This record gives sequence, structure tokens and C-alpha cells, in this order.
Amino acid sequence: TPAAPSPQRAARPPPAERGDPGLTPEEDARARAEFAALHGPALRASGVPERYWGRLLHKLEHEVFDAGEMFGIMQVQEVEEESEGEEAREARKKQPNPGGELCYKVIVTSENGLQAADPNSIFLIDHAWTCRVERARQQLQQVPGLLHRMANLMGIEFHGELPSAEAEDLVLEEMWRFNQTYQLAHGTAEEKVPVWYIMDEFGSRIQHSDTPSFATAPFFYMPQQVAYTLLWPLRDLDTGEEVTRDFAYGEADPLIRKCMLLPWVPADLLDFSSSTPEPPDEHYQAILEENKEKLPLAISPVAYPCNHVFKVYTDIQQVLSHLTHPRFTFTQSEADADILYNFSHFKDYRKLSQERPSVLLNQFPCENLLTVKDCLASVARRAGGPEGPAWLPRTFNLRTELPQFVSYFQQREQRGQDNHWICKPWNLARSLDTHITRSLHSIIRHRESTPKVVSKYIESPVLFLREDVGPVKFDVRYVVLLRSVKPLRLFVYDVFWLRFSNRPFALDDLDDYEKHFTVMNYDPEVVLKQVHYDEFIPEFEKQYPEFPWRSVQAEIFQAFMELFQVACAKPPPLGLCDYPSSRAVYAIDLMLKWDNRPDGEGRMMQPQILEVNFNPDCERACRYHPSFFNDVFSTLYLDEPSHCHVTRLV
Repeated sequence: TPAAPSPQRAARPPPAERGDPGLTPEEDARARAEFAALHGPALRASGVPERYWGRLLHKLEHEVFDAGEMFGIMQVQEVEEESEGEEAREARKKQPNPGGELCYKVIVTSENGLQAADPNSIFLIDHAWTCRVERARQQLQQVPGLLHRMANLMGIEFHGELPSAEAEDLVLEEMWRFNQTYQLAHGTAEEKVPVWYIMDEFGSRIQHSDTPSFATAPFFYMPQQVAYTLLWPLRDLDTGEEVTRDFAYGEADPLIRKCMLLPWVPADLLDFSSSTPEPPDEHYQAILEENKEKLPLAISPVAYPCNHVFKVYTDIQQVLSHLTHPRFTFTQSEADADILYNFSHFKDYRKLSQERPSVLLNQFPCENLLTVKDCLASVARRAGGPEGPAWLPRTFNLRTELPQFVSYFQQREQRGQDNHWICKPWNLARSLDTHITRSLHSIIRHRESTPKVVSKYIESPVLFLREDVGPVKFDVRYVVLLRSVKPLRLFVYDVFWLRFSNRPFALDDLDDYEKHFTVMNYDPEVVLKQVHYDEFIPEFEKQYPEFPWRSVQAEIFQAFMELFQVACAKPPPLGLCDYPSSRAVYAIDLMLKWDNRPDGEGRMMQPQILEVNFNPDCERACRYHPSFFNDVFSTLYLDEPSHCHVTRLV
């Protein structure tokens, strides 16, 4: 395409002197060895050739940004020729970064070109903006100059004064064409939430190619606690050649690449099937191996005398503080225990079954099929077919079902249906790294961080009228007790717990946590609304007189029964393992949504299971119902549920 070039030098500080005369050869060798020991694993994982490591250390220590010596940014004006046919025009529109009329390219400007074998051919790219998604809007509003810089970098034209909500929305939508991500390997769950960053104006101008000339990788330099992007060539380049990278690096499957490149290269997947049947048996076998879980040998159920006092070994403080039943006593010796009630997951059930088959546990082999969100969705399809059951929001595994999701999203878009979705990590609680969006680009890019599912966001939830706020979202937590798999024996605790949003619900302000989420008990600065179940029921029935809670709860319990029936129907690793010494406590979080009755006569409240939690936080249960753990242990380990606050479901 004819282009009107206007080369710009990549703006960088002047390069530092090459070499470090202050270091002796021995000191230099020691510094390189220390650098390799500290950062070698990350550099190898990113594919950075070792020939660059020495110069990389120098550039990091001295903050050498010398890309300006080698590269320039070229602004390209796309010109539509009169002779260009319709097909060519359409093809041009589908080129990467079609944007507006202008686009940018990075080219080699060094007179001698660039040699991949040159140890100096590795470059630091600075990051213009680093954030976690939930803080992005706040940073655009509060960091001086950030919104203006991002709008310019992204080529966003806007009218009116800055900052403005309109400009913020445009940047927050467009940023998914520029974002890159990394994750800290250590720290708290909050600190391990993926970080997203946008490279500076130089890095962000590097375009996509299926046959790239360069590679990039994020790099965290520990001594300075600073993140950069590293840029290095994959081949020799002559003067004037373009610097490109592969935006779908590492993915070979053409269909997956097509989906991953959608933010830059429009594609139509309407004809691709959105059906998601249950994965094959090999999928579950691979999960078992990945979890390093060893299945137990077959054992006979253990019979303890009816007056036996069980020795309990536990690392859960709530159990230590609240289990007071005379048939249970605590021991600090794991080897002496009759019951191991552990907070963390067992892995080697085989060894336990061989050496201590009489020891009772608080978990089942393969229970991750319930407690990990992608497994929950795939197992639930046994009850509802490829679309899933009515009691689970439509869910896709972004790692394995990306094309099906893209097709489903585009079909809904074409039909004018609601397209709000919620992205969740497979295995994090407390709404960490969970995002609500209508942006297909955002969902596709989230796949690049931690493993995630995407579920249909409940656009018509049943609301609860809070007098102090208005109609808000709420969710309900039930505690279920699994006594055995074969036969299936399942109980539910008679008390349930409620969580409320703090702002009136509406399908807007999707990054407003207090409007769209209900988990408020982990932030001391956020109001936590407490309503007990016995207060909630009459108030709910007052607000919805056509829906007595007993009937609503019957539908909820039916969903629980169906879930556990399908989860226990197949042998491990396709289902929960029938291990006679296992027992378990799970918390099931759910919401209610409005749906049409099957007969078309009016509307109904449809339970929507959100997640199943292993070893849930029972602080509220213990505080308001001191007999909670006595009831749990009596039901699970004494087989005496009759005087406990539990109801048998199966």
C-alpha cells in the first residue's frame, strides 16, 4: 500500500557507556553468575538466548535504553487507490491494527542493520502503565496525565475536556489491544493476581506478524523491583526492515490463533459450533496427574465401637475452638489420630489406604471435580447436556473451549441478546481476579493470564430490597455434608448465610465492586450488611409473596441433589472416589435469577450455583451457631444426624 512515511526516533534517554571499567574480569564474571542464578530460570522460560544475558545485566544495572540507536517509529498513512477493488478494501480492513487512517510501524534505522548474533542485540522497553484491572479506572482518574497519555498512545480521538467518563470508557475498552500481562510467583493471593501493563510508545507501536522478526517477554528485575519488556531479534535484519512480534506467540493451532488475534484481526466464527459436550475421559485423567493425586486402594468401611472417643488432629482453629462434643478429643500427634481434619488437600490417598485405612478424613479423592470451576462446569453437563443444566450459568473453559465461546458470543450479539459475562479463575475464592465485561476482546485477552472460565453474567437476578440502599444483589451460602459416595449420603445444614451488595443493582458501572459483588467481609473499609436467615425469610416473602421460601429452597435442594448425583455417578477420576474413610464439608454459593416457567405461565426463580468451596470459612457459623461443628462431626463421623441441625437430601 502506498504510504506517507514520517520517521520518528524512538524517544529514549542517552545510552550509557558500554563496558564497566570499574569491574575486574573476576568481578564481572561473579556478577554475571549471580545474575544467571537469580534470573536464569525466568530468562530460559521466556526463551531469551544466553548470549544476551551479559549485556542485558549491564543495561539493567545502568538503565540503558538504547533502542533509539537502532530503531525508528514510522507513521504510515493508508491510501485507498482508485483501482483497489472491494475485496482488497475488505482485506485491508482486516489487517492488524486497522484503527483509523493512521498506523505505526517500528523499523530498523541503524545503517548497518541488526545482527541476531551480536550480544548487544537485546533491548529494554519501559512500561507506560501497570495496573490490576480492578484499579484501572481509578488510576485513569487519579494519576496526573495518564488518561491523556493513554488516549494518545491508543490513537483515541475524543471531544471535550479531560478527564471525562467517555474518554475513560474508550481507554478501558481499547486497552485490551495493548495490554500485556505477568504474574508474581510469590506473595499473598492478592499479590499473585495478574498484573497488566502497556508498553511505552515505542513498544506499543510494534505490530503483529505470523512470521515475526523479534520476540518480546516481560522481565522482573529483582534488585530494582522493576518490570521491563525485553526485545530481541529472531534473525538478522537490514536497514528499513520492520520490527514485528507474534501477538499469539506459542500457539500453533490455526483456529485458536484466529480467536486469540480477534482484538486486532476481525473474524467471524458464527458458523462454528458453540456446543460444549463433556470432555473425554482422558481430560480427567490428565487433571488427576496434574494434581499429583494418588487414588486409594479399595478398603472395607471401618466400624468403631459405639462409645469410642475419636482423637482428632486438625490445623483449623475454628474446629479447635468450637468442637466440644464429648465423643471427640484433640491430639497434637498426627500418627495417633482417628480423624485427620486438615485445611490443606491430601494427595497420597494410596499411602493412607495402605498404611492407615481406619483413619477418617475430611475430604474425598477427586473432589476438585466439584470445587474447581472448570471441572464443575464439565461435570454438570452430565445433568444438562452440552449447554449445561438450568441451575448453572452457561460456562466455557477459556483454555479448552475458546472457539466455542467466541461463536456463542457472536451468535448472541447477532441476535441482540444480552452479552454480559463474568471471567473467573479456575481456583480462586473471594472474587479475586474476577471481572464482569461485555468486551469480547477483554475476555480473549484474560485467557493469557491465569487459567479462567467465563460464565454468563446473571443479567436478571432476584433482588432484595435493602431499606438503607434499595434493591441489591444477594447470594446465599449453604453448607452441605457429604457422608459417603456409594451409597450417596448427602445432608444440608439447616442454617444458610446471606451476602449483599452495597449499591442498587443495574447493568452498568461493571467495575463498581459494591454494585456487582457480594463478598464484603475481607475489606475493613467496606460496609458488611448482616441479615440472619430467620430475619431474611419473612422479609423475602413479604417482598415476593408469590414465592414462599420453602418452595424456593426445594428448588435449591433439587439442584444440589442433581449436582452430587452426577459428580458421584462415574468412577474416579471421572467422579468423586468412593473411599469409605472419607467425609467432607462443602459450602455452595448460589444466586436466584428470574426465568420463564417451562409452561410459559409467568416467571420463576431459578437457582444458579456459582461455586462449591472446600473447607469453607465457618467463622459466622461458629459465632452465631456454637453447635455448628458438633453437628457436623456428629453427622459425618458418628452417624447421628437426628439431633443435629441438618436435613438429609439423599
